[in-house]
Amino acid sequence: ELHPLQAQSPYAASKIAAEKLAQSYWCSYQTPVVTVRPFNTYGPRQSARAFIPSALSQALWGDRVRVGSLHPIRDLTYVSDTVAGLIRAATQPDTAGEVFNLGTGEAQSMGKVLEEILSLVDREVPVEKDPSRERPNTSEVERLVADPQKSRDVLGWKPRVELSEGLRRARAWVESHRDLFKVDVYNV
Repeated sequence: ELHPLQAQSPYAASKIAAEKLAQSYWCSYQTPVVTVRPFNTYGPRQSARAFIPSALSQALWGDRVRVGSLHPIRDLTYVSDTVAGLIRAATQPDTAGEVFNLGTGEAQSMGKVLEEILSLVDREVPVEKDPSRERPNTSEVERLVADPQKSRDVLGWKPRVELSEGLRRARAWVESHRDLFKVDVYNV
Protein backbone atom coordinates (compact mmCIF):
# COMPACT_ATOMS: atom_id res chain seq x y z
CA GLU A 1 0.00 0.00 0.00
CA LEU A 2 2.95 2.33 0.61
CA HIS A 3 4.84 1.43 -2.56
CA PRO A 4 5.43 4.52 -4.74
CA LEU A 5 2.85 4.79 -7.51
CA GLN A 6 4.48 4.59 -10.93
CA ALA A 7 2.45 5.49 -14.02
CA GLN A 8 4.48 3.25 -16.30
CA SER A 9 1.69 3.01 -18.89
CA PRO A 10 -1.50 4.93 -19.77
CA TYR A 11 -3.45 2.10 -18.11
CA ALA A 12 -1.50 2.51 -14.86
CA ALA A 13 -1.89 6.29 -15.03
CA SER A 14 -5.67 5.99 -15.38
CA LYS A 15 -5.86 3.69 -12.35
CA ILE A 16 -3.74 6.04 -10.25
CA ALA A 17 -5.82 9.05 -11.34
CA ALA A 18 -9.10 7.34 -10.45
CA GLU A 19 -7.74 6.24 -7.08
CA LYS A 20 -6.48 9.73 -6.23
CA LEU A 21 -9.74 11.36 -7.36
CA ALA A 22 -11.74 9.06 -5.09
CA GLN A 23 -9.33 9.69 -2.20
CA SER A 24 -9.71 13.45 -2.70
CA TYR A 25 -13.40 13.11 -1.83
CA TRP A 26 -12.41 11.39 1.41
CA CYS A 27 -9.91 14.14 2.22
CA SER A 28 -12.19 17.04 1.25
CA TYR A 29 -15.68 15.86 2.20
CA GLN A 30 -15.15 12.71 4.30
CA THR A 31 -17.00 10.70 1.66
CA PRO A 32 -16.40 7.13 2.86
CA VAL A 33 -13.97 5.85 0.25
CA VAL A 34 -11.88 2.71 0.55
CA THR A 35 -9.22 2.05 -2.07
CA VAL A 36 -8.81 -1.59 -3.01
CA ARG A 37 -6.07 -2.76 -5.34
CA PRO A 38 -6.88 -6.23 -6.69
CA PHE A 39 -3.90 -8.08 -8.13
CA ASN A 40 -4.51 -9.90 -11.42
CA THR A 41 -7.98 -11.28 -10.84
CA TYR A 42 -8.83 -14.27 -13.03
CA GLY A 43 -11.71 -16.70 -13.41
CA PRO A 44 -15.17 -16.86 -14.98
CA ARG A 45 -16.19 -13.97 -17.21
CA GLN A 46 -12.68 -12.62 -17.56
CA SER A 47 -12.05 -11.01 -20.93
CA ALA A 48 -11.24 -13.61 -23.58
CA ARG A 49 -8.20 -11.46 -24.45
CA ALA A 50 -6.62 -11.92 -21.00
CA PHE A 51 -3.72 -14.37 -20.66
CA ILE A 52 -5.42 -17.23 -18.81
CA PRO A 53 -8.67 -17.53 -20.83
CA SER A 54 -6.76 -16.92 -24.07
CA ALA A 55 -4.20 -19.62 -23.29
CA LEU A 56 -6.90 -22.02 -22.11
CA SER A 57 -9.08 -21.57 -25.20
CA GLN A 58 -6.11 -21.94 -27.54
CA ALA A 59 -4.87 -25.03 -25.70
CA LEU A 60 -8.33 -26.61 -25.69
CA TRP A 61 -9.34 -25.94 -29.30
CA GLY A 62 -6.50 -24.38 -31.28
CA ASP A 63 -3.69 -25.95 -33.24
CA ARG A 64 -1.16 -23.96 -31.17
CA VAL A 65 -0.92 -21.53 -28.28
CA ARG A 66 0.41 -18.10 -29.19
CA VAL A 67 1.83 -16.08 -26.31
CA GLY A 68 3.73 -12.91 -25.61
CA SER A 69 6.32 -12.59 -22.84
CA LEU A 70 6.41 -15.43 -20.35
CA HIS A 71 8.97 -13.94 -17.96
CA PRO A 72 6.79 -11.32 -16.16
CA ILE A 73 5.91 -12.24 -12.59
CA ARG A 74 2.32 -11.77 -11.40
CA ASP A 75 0.19 -12.32 -8.31
CA LEU A 76 -2.92 -14.17 -9.50
CA THR A 77 -6.07 -13.97 -7.39
CA TYR A 78 -9.18 -16.00 -8.15
CA VAL A 79 -12.30 -13.91 -8.71
CA SER A 80 -14.26 -15.22 -5.71
CA ASP A 81 -11.37 -14.22 -3.43
CA THR A 82 -11.27 -10.74 -4.95
CA VAL A 83 -15.02 -10.35 -4.48
CA ALA A 84 -14.76 -11.48 -0.85
CA GLY A 85 -12.02 -8.90 -0.27
CA LEU A 86 -14.06 -6.12 -1.86
CA ILE A 87 -17.03 -6.98 0.34
CA ARG A 88 -14.83 -7.03 3.45
CA ALA A 89 -13.31 -3.65 2.57
CA ALA A 90 -16.75 -2.13 1.98
CA THR A 91 -18.33 -3.50 5.15
CA GLN A 92 -15.52 -3.52 7.70
CA PRO A 93 -15.77 -0.60 10.15
CA ASP A 94 -13.12 2.13 10.19
CA THR A 95 -11.68 1.49 6.73
CA ALA A 96 -12.65 4.81 5.10
CA GLY A 97 -9.61 6.53 3.64
CA GLU A 98 -7.56 3.33 3.74
CA VAL A 99 -5.80 1.46 0.91
CA PHE A 100 -5.76 -2.34 0.72
CA ASN A 101 -3.92 -4.76 -1.55
CA LEU A 102 -5.90 -7.86 -2.48
CA GLY A 103 -3.50 -10.53 -3.66
CA THR A 104 -2.00 -13.81 -2.62
CA GLY A 105 1.52 -12.50 -2.08
CA GLU A 106 2.76 -15.38 -4.25
CA ALA A 107 4.86 -14.72 -7.33
CA GLN A 108 4.03 -16.70 -10.48
CA SER A 109 5.86 -16.37 -13.79
CA MET A 110 3.54 -16.36 -16.76
CA GLY A 111 5.64 -19.23 -18.11
CA LYS A 112 4.82 -21.34 -15.04
CA VAL A 113 1.15 -20.44 -15.38
CA LEU A 114 1.21 -21.54 -19.02
CA GLU A 115 2.83 -24.85 -18.01
CA GLU A 116 0.01 -25.44 -15.52
CA ILE A 117 -2.60 -24.57 -18.14
CA LEU A 118 -1.04 -26.98 -20.65
CA SER A 119 -1.03 -29.74 -18.04
CA LEU A 120 -4.80 -29.26 -17.59
CA VAL A 121 -5.71 -30.03 -21.20
CA ASP A 122 -5.80 -33.55 -22.57
CA ARG A 123 -3.82 -32.86 -25.73
CA GLU A 124 -0.40 -31.86 -26.98
CA VAL A 125 -0.29 -28.37 -28.43
CA PRO A 126 2.79 -26.40 -29.48
CA VAL A 127 3.54 -22.98 -28.00
CA GLU A 128 4.65 -20.12 -30.24
CA LYS A 129 6.04 -16.74 -29.30
CA ASP A 130 3.92 -13.98 -30.87
CA PRO A 131 5.60 -10.55 -30.79
CA SER A 132 2.22 -8.85 -31.37
CA ARG A 133 1.14 -10.13 -27.93
CA GLU A 134 4.06 -8.49 -26.14
CA ARG A 135 3.78 -5.16 -24.36
CA PRO A 136 6.29 -2.44 -25.15
CA ASN A 137 9.43 -2.89 -23.02
CA THR A 138 8.97 0.54 -21.48
CA SER A 139 5.46 -0.24 -20.23
CA GLU A 140 5.88 -3.87 -19.14
CA VAL A 141 5.95 -4.32 -15.39
CA GLU A 142 8.35 -7.19 -14.77
CA ARG A 143 7.18 -8.05 -11.25
CA LEU A 144 3.79 -7.24 -9.73
CA VAL A 145 3.18 -9.04 -6.43
CA ALA A 146 0.97 -7.91 -3.54
CA ASP A 147 1.85 -7.59 0.11
CA PRO A 148 -1.54 -8.68 1.49
CA GLN A 149 -0.62 -8.36 5.17
CA LYS A 150 -2.73 -5.24 5.82
CA SER A 151 -5.79 -6.92 4.24
CA ARG A 152 -5.25 -9.91 6.50
CA ASP A 153 -4.72 -7.82 9.63
CA VAL A 154 -7.42 -5.17 9.17
CA LEU A 155 -10.02 -6.91 7.01
CA GLY A 156 -9.50 -10.47 8.17
CA TRP A 157 -9.25 -11.40 4.48
CA LYS A 158 -7.07 -13.97 2.83
CA PRO A 159 -7.42 -15.78 -0.47
CA ARG A 160 -8.84 -19.29 -0.29
CA VAL A 161 -8.50 -20.61 -3.86
CA GLU A 162 -5.06 -21.97 -4.75
CA LEU A 163 -3.77 -21.30 -8.27
CA SER A 164 -4.09 -24.94 -9.39
CA GLU A 165 -7.73 -25.07 -8.27
CA GLY A 166 -8.47 -21.66 -9.77
CA LEU A 167 -7.03 -22.75 -13.11
CA ARG A 168 -9.17 -25.92 -13.02
CA ARG A 169 -12.25 -23.77 -12.40
CA ALA A 170 -11.24 -21.35 -15.14
CA ARG A 171 -10.79 -24.24 -17.57
CA ALA A 172 -14.26 -25.59 -16.75
CA TRP A 173 -15.80 -22.17 -17.35
CA VAL A 174 -13.94 -21.58 -20.62
CA GLU A 175 -14.84 -25.08 -21.80
CA SER A 176 -18.53 -24.53 -21.10
CA HIS A 177 -18.54 -21.15 -22.88
CA ARG A 178 -16.78 -21.97 -26.14
CA ASP A 179 -19.08 -19.58 -28.01
CA LEU A 180 -17.29 -16.66 -26.32
CA PHE A 181 -13.91 -17.60 -27.76
CA LYS A 182 -12.82 -17.06 -31.35
CA VAL A 183 -10.18 -19.74 -31.45
CA ASP A 184 -10.16 -19.87 -35.24
CA VAL A 185 -8.28 -16.55 -35.12
CA TYR A 186 -5.29 -18.47 -33.77
CA ASN A 187 -5.40 -21.17 -36.43
CA VAL A 188 -3.95 -18.93 -39.16
